[in-house]
Amino acid sequence: MASESHVTRRAPKIHHITNSEGDLENKIGSVDLGRYTVHMPPTPDNQPIAMQAVGTEERYVSNSMFTGGHNRVTRAHSKKIIDSRASHPRMVVAEGSFCEVPGCSATMMTNRQGIEVFPCECGFRICKDCYRDAMGSGDGFCPGCKEHYRGLDESEMALASQSYLSKSERTLSVVESTEFPMRNQSNEFDYTQYLCETNKSYGYGNAVWPMDGVNGDKDEIGGDPKVFREKQWKPLTQKSSIRAAVLSPYRLLILIRIVVLGLFLQWRIRHPNEDAIWLWFMSIICEIWFAFSWLLDQLPKLCPVNRAVDLDALQEKFETPSPNNPSGRSDLPGIDVFVSTADPEKEPPLVTANTILSILAAEYPVEKLACYVSDDGGALLTFEAMAEAASFARIWVPFCRKHEIEPRNPESYFNLKRDPYKNKVRPDFVRDRRRVKREYDEFKVRINGLSDSIRRRSDAFNTREEVKVLKRWREDNSDEPMENLKIPKATWMADSTHWPGTWTVPAPEHFRGDHASIIQVMLDPPSNEPQKGAEGDGNSMDLSEVDIRLPMLVYVTREKRPGYDHNKKAGAMNALVRASAIMSNGPFILNLDCDHYIFNSLALREGICFMMDRDGDRICYVQFPQRFEGIDPSDRYANHNTVFFDVNMRALDGIQGPVYVGTGCLFRRTALYGFEPPQLQEDTDCCSCCFPRLKKPATVASASDIDPEDIQLREDDEMNIALIPKKFGNSSLLVESVRVAVIQGQPLADHPSVKYGRPPGVLTMPREPLDPSTIGEAINVISCWYEDKTEWGQSVGWIYGSVTEDVVTGYRMHNRGWRSVYCVTKRDAFRGTAPINLTDRLHQVLRWATGSVEIFFSRNNALLGSPRLKLLQRIAYLNVGIYPFTSIFLIVYCFLPALSLFSGQFIVQTLNVTFLVYLLAITLTLCALAVLEIKWSGIELEEWWRNEQFWLIGGTSAHLAAVLQGLLKVVAGIEISFTLTSKSAGDDVDDDFADLYIFKWTSLMIPPLTIIMVNLIAIAYGVLHTIYSTVPEWSRLLGGVFFSFWVLAHLYPFAKGLMGRRGKTPTIVFVWSGLIAISISLLWVAIKPPSGNSDIGGSFQFP
Repeated sequence: MASESHVTRRAPKIHHITNSEGDLENKIGSVDLGRYTVHMPPTPDNQPIAMQAVGTEERYVSNSMFTGGHNRVTRAHSKKIIDSRASHPRMVVAEGSFCEVPGCSATMMTNRQGIEVFPCECGFRICKDCYRDAMGSGDGFCPGCKEHYRGLDESEMALASQSYLSKSERTLSVVESTEFPMRNQSNEFDYTQYLCETNKSYGYGNAVWPMDGVNGDKDEIGGDPKVFREKQWKPLTQKSSIRAAVLSPYRLLILIRIVVLGLFLQWRIRHPNEDAIWLWFMSIICEIWFAFSWLLDQLPKLCPVNRAVDLDALQEKFETPSPNNPSGRSDLPGIDVFVSTADPEKEPPLVTANTILSILAAEYPVEKLACYVSDDGGALLTFEAMAEAASFARIWVPFCRKHEIEPRNPESYFNLKRDPYKNKVRPDFVRDRRRVKREYDEFKVRINGLSDSIRRRSDAFNTREEVKVLKRWREDNSDEPMENLKIPKATWMADSTHWPGTWTVPAPEHFRGDHASIIQVMLDPPSNEPQKGAEGDGNSMDLSEVDIRLPMLVYVTREKRPGYDHNKKAGAMNALVRASAIMSNGPFILNLDCDHYIFNSLALREGICFMMDRDGDRICYVQFPQRFEGIDPSDRYANHNTVFFDVNMRALDGIQGPVYVGTGCLFRRTALYGFEPPQLQEDTDCCSCCFPRLKKPATVASASDIDPEDIQLREDDEMNIALIPKKFGNSSLLVESVRVAVIQGQPLADHPSVKYGRPPGVLTMPREPLDPSTIGEAINVISCWYEDKTEWGQSVGWIYGSVTEDVVTGYRMHNRGWRSVYCVTKRDAFRGTAPINLTDRLHQVLRWATGSVEIFFSRNNALLGSPRLKLLQRIAYLNVGIYPFTSIFLIVYCFLPALSLFSGQFIVQTLNVTFLVYLLAITLTLCALAVLEIKWSGIELEEWWRNEQFWLIGGTSAHLAAVLQGLLKVVAGIEISFTLTSKSAGDDVDDDFADLYIFKWTSLMIPPLTIIMVNLIAIAYGVLHTIYSTVPEWSRLLGGVFFSFWVLAHLYPFAKGLMGRRGKTPTIVFVWSGLIAISISLLWVAIKPPSGNSDIGGSFQFP
């Protein structure tokens, strides 16, 4: 890029709105952001000058709610969200004193929180300019006591201002580079421009290796490369294959079963049933499809692996004092946690609040963690619930850290069945726990009462407004109004202002599809240094040894306007990606649903181990298994889904990685941005050894490609700076953040195998504080129009166009050459809720299957994938798009036993030995494979059987409906809408599984219900017909009855679900029983007519 090329953008003007009467607007100011430049990161000898004190701006940001949108002014509304904010140590801002040096009236220097800093113990006040002069003169004497200054750590003070630099430039250093440093001459990522000559050591791979150690000692690592090579390098993760004693027979059985299936189908084709050719034809077509479907499902299971992490090695590498990090500050990258919610009625705010509390209490450096809550419904109820959660977090989080509480979701913790005092050695634990339990009970009362509180408040304010309007009417008009004045029923906040989001009574610009964007920083970014709490007394906890800082918490509602496609959850997640890039820019993103909380406080550290290990720069995301609570003990509808999470996903981890399942996933931000991995080398793992392929050097996804998943890989797709606005939008701060995220997400360059690493110590610098212009730019990037004419949703961020945006997003990353990792922790990383009601479960499966049908008929079909998608990974994704179509053949096959019994025929001419041998071989190999899968995956036999049962239940109900809906969308263009699954419990609060017994009728129940009734009638008919037949065909009866019982055994959980609660048989059961009784009676009359008529059936003609 030429040096004169630039991209500029004027930051939006921020208007400060006070709570006083009137519409006066105070312009806080506007900031012109100059052209962006790329700078090298801070090094041990090239540290950026400390930032100017911004305590006042920080307080302004934290006490203001920012709103804005399309063609609307960005406003900052002063709000006091949390009453206890000012009393918290992190929130205290100094009033400001003046320098005591004669002739100087500048403001005394402060740290980044606005607290005054005294460089000398005598307490002499001095500004930063005078302090610099005193230190620079060479003597370093204090003007007050004439003693030498002890010197200040850069984290305690801000020496010089860099207000002329942009946010990204202040985060890095002041050395410019006019080119985009993503390439070298070999068309690969070039990070060497970020290294500079230094007297301190980054370790192996440093641009200039110093001859002496940090203190002039050549025995240190920095002094001699040989010393470093001799030091053992500890990997952060370890991958191990399944034991050969289990895996080898497993693979052999798969091969044997493939051969047996081939021979069986060949025999079936060559031996048709001439007496019932129609029955034989339907059965053979179904069997061929079942064999094909089983092959697609089984082949990706050839390479299962296990993984483990070393958390001690992670701490030693990133959080232990070293020559490159003398203070021992955390050098871990930042993580932005996204929590999405849309409807507080179906997703209770208490559930979301508990999820937020578990995130804030996670064991990860506080200054490196930020939590963003996306409220896509724009509800005041969610907003105030998050404010209550932020307030309660000041008690809950220190309590968790002090006593090492697990899990850190208060609702789950206080409902544990085990002894809460076990292994707790601190004498004050009992007292602290009782106090926190009391506080949590009050917190729940406040959360549960918010809805009524908002309603009463709004009614009172609306009544007041009606009185005012009526009073004005009477002043302007002598008569009474002829009809009631139409006054909008607004939703009011506690500070007597209108809620800018969705109102309870919809009104223009205040309903679910039309409202402004809102950003509220509920918890400020913490300081870089730990802050201990106060000593306790009889009424409070002793927090003198506990870090009381809290991670940043931000409430976000994106703008919605009529005429703009909001793209459901994918659009909301992309808005969070952009807003977080402006505000915190964590190089990694953790995505959680509002009902999935952190069950293992170390889960974030375990996930980051994979990203920071060797070859970690090739990992696009780390997927954690989903674990659920509140499931009935028998798991009637296979809600745990352990076969998928512990068998299929672990097997995919041995190929190119597991699929993205929508929650519990740690993303690399640059992978979401559409970049390709920095290196693609020849893979030699267990799967690619069969199909070796030399990969081309990696490139960056081009913004000029119309089809980002084009099969033809372009050799010259270098990113052009002029095309960045087309890809990411025209926000200069967002574009600058991309470069920072690329570097901060790289592993440490401390091993020869790490080709593209970052220097140690880069991420120990304090985070840039927030300012009003930054929040204003964040409001801008979540506006409804921002994505117009960009690649958001096409090749950048979450992908649009499917109800299963999660699978498509993961597929796009794998298609670019990235790989993913499956992280199974010893203690469950996350836990959530799942629908245990039959109807809700079927609707959930319907949504997944519909998304799969959409994928099959789109350009995201794995058959159209790039050569970078491995063969077995391609088969796995192909199976994702094909599996719903199995329902067509499955329904036909489930009716075949009944048709056999009614017709007196069977799918084969006779039950000869050959057929029985093939059937026995197929059954035995299936059972043996199940046993071995149970062996290497750790699941139980009952879980495997429940999965088989629900495969047939879902296949004959939701999957068939999904195929029909998908075809309607593709052929007729009829869009499909889905409602959220309710997260609330049943009406019976005394029964944890009340929802399990609730019967809610849905049309999805018709096909399996019909199959059950038809097969029951067919069995009765077949038995009676054979008994009273002149020439009984017992072999055909046996075959038909056996297969009918096979179908009914799989549908047993479905039938049990129709019965409702134990002891409460619904009326519909009596109706079914009557119908079955009448049908059997008619069959009995048809088979054995009344006396006096010897003909079978008599005059009654059975159709």
